[in-house]
Amino acid sequence: MQSQTDYYELLEVPRGADEATLKAAYRRAAMKWHPDRNPGNREAEARFKAVNEAWEVLKDPQKRAAYDRFGHAAFQGGMGGGRPGNGFDDFPGGFADIFDSVFGEFMGRGRGARPPRRGNDIRYDLEVSFEEAFHGSEAEIRFDTAVACEACGGSGGKPGARVVPCQTCGGRGQVRMQNGLFVVERTCPSCQGEGAQLSDPCATCQGEGRVERRKTLKVKVPAGVDDGTRIRLAQEGEAGPRGSPPGDLYIFVHLRPHPFWKRDGTTLFAQVPVSFVTAALGGALEIPGLDGAPVELRIPAGTQTGRQFRVRGRGFPSLNGSGPGDLVIQVELETPTRLTARQRELLEEFRCIEEGEANCPKAKGFWERVRGALDGLAD
Repeated sequence: MQSQTDYYELLEVPRGADEATLKAAYRRAAMKWHPDRNPGNREAEARFKAVNEAWEVLKDPQKRAAYDRFGHAAFQGGMGGGRPGNGFDDFPGGFADIFDSVFGEFMGRGRGARPPRRGNDIRYDLEVSFEEAFHGSEAEIRFDTAVACEACGGSGGKPGARVVPCQTCGGRGQVRMQNGLFVVERTCPSCQGEGAQLSDPCATCQGEGRVERRKTLKVKVPAGVDDGTRIRLAQEGEAGPRGSPPGDLYIFVHLRPHPFWKRDGTTLFAQVPVSFVTAALGGALEIPGLDGAPVELRIPAGTQTGRQFRVRGRGFPSLNGSGPGDLVIQVELETPTRLTARQRELLEEFRCIEEGEANCPKAKGFWERVRGALDGLAD
């Protein structure tokens, strides 16, 4: 390459500049140093070529990623398979051929070298209680994973180490073995298919740029999570080798069952026993809500078992911020199993004065259908 000046400095932009900022900066610099505006000025001509060179690299996401990681070393040293020379004369197609021939294979194009591997994603299963899912919580999790090596800062090399072509495969990322008429290509065992190695690898991580450690993170569990909810923590997964991007951490939430409450989405369910006296005469019912506030319910006279009552806005919070769901309370009629003598006496008196089946329309209807069916069989 012509210039060893930092490409971002040439274009006068920060390293994290977006595409629009880069393009605007390139246009300004190209106009400033254009030979037509600086006739006879060799320094301006050289600067103009350097600006164009910087633009050719930084406008291409793959080239830019390579440059951000390795700097000018990414495009030097014949990494594309051992071709001699390091100037434009050796590449008749210009800069595009330089990249494809010298670095293309290292980035996964051409003859088989692959790009630096991104760190693996990690799955973590987190169990939360019903109350934690309702109110939200913060959990501390621990897991074993690959983290960036502190000794080399994740680069994989000692200070001053350079990226050089792999001596085993010549930068191709693959090695070829021939046995008679058969030719077999496989991933290079020395560089793991990347086509390049570090000249002086770190002794702590053996040039990998990462080491195995136990990692501790605090995770915010938002209110409203449900069983199976997936929480993504970007770049908290396994560290990538030699400074390549880390993977992501995916936390899968598992909701611990509750003995009283059930849920379906944002709808909260509860079954509440009611005495047959309250169901028959009506009355008031109060239960503690999951949000800590009591829930008051009016039971009308003649309530049947299984009847549901809906309380608006007392259900589970919504993850998307659309507001809480509803609370649905289902009453279950409870028949006493032990009666005092006086209670039995009163119930016997009630049975004696009960007017047939007038107070039990469901029972009356049932027996009428049974009698009708039996009469039909007799005919």
